[in-house]
Amino acid sequence: MNESPEINRPLITPDANSERSPQSEFAAFGRVKDRPLSRIQKLVASAMQKNWSSIPHVTHHDEADISSLELLRRKRSEELGVKLTLLPFIMKAAVAALRRFPDLNSSLDATRNILILKDYYHIGFAVDGPSGLLVPVVRDADTKSVAEIGREIAEVVDLARTKGYLPLTRMSGGSFTISSLGAVGGLGFTPIINAPEVAVMGISKTNRRPFEADGRIDWRTMLPLSLSYDHRVINGSMAGAFCVAFAEALRQPESL
Repeated sequence: MNESPEINRPLITPDANSERSPQSEFAAFGRVKDRPLSRIQKLVASAMQKNWSSIPHVTHHDEADISSLELLRRKRSEELGVKLTLLPFIMKAAVAALRRFPDLNSSLDATRNILILKDYYHIGFAVDGPSGLLVPVVRDADTKSVAEIGREIAEVVDLARTKGYLPLTRMSGGSFTISSLGAVGGLGFTPIINAPEVAVMGISKTNRRPFEADGRIDWRTMLPLSLSYDHRVINGSMAGAFCVAFAEALRQPESL
């Protein structure tokens, strides 16, 4: 497949007055080598740069108590005979919160100054494949069970990591995205919005923390949340309330 001129264009335009290339500057200090970006990396880099520069990002950080959810997740995994990750539950919590705050399940038409509210819940999730970042989409997450979502996620992750790519049909039509670094670590981060969506939820690694309850110390499992949102569409009050609803859904996993 021939790459478009846009994909081949340098991510950073060289200074016309510069007489030395970056390679020669770095080589002056020691040995260096070049590694070309993959086609997927170039596509992602171009999209991320455009989204970051065109959307006014704000990130709201919060956390959710998932102690009960972890017990339920282990129980359901044993019953089903498969290992369920947190992600299917997180997707169902996202649907519950989006139903209460539909503005986060929308797209902005800036040319006509209108908000396009979506009546479907197609949840994207970031996958780090061998060729770069991919964002497959679970369609109609509101109508699927946690087990069904878990199987679909496992199937598409295996495809992405073995093939290194996904059909465009598996990565289009998303209305909200989840970016999880739970397997890596960290206390929080600022995920970049996947336009034309208006928000993305970042998930970091769970941690155990002590809380005082009824005069005794109780250890709880906490999940860090990082919601990046388009400030043209969503204000801080709505973003905070959305995260509270998101955390409530995770705290009461039976409702999912």
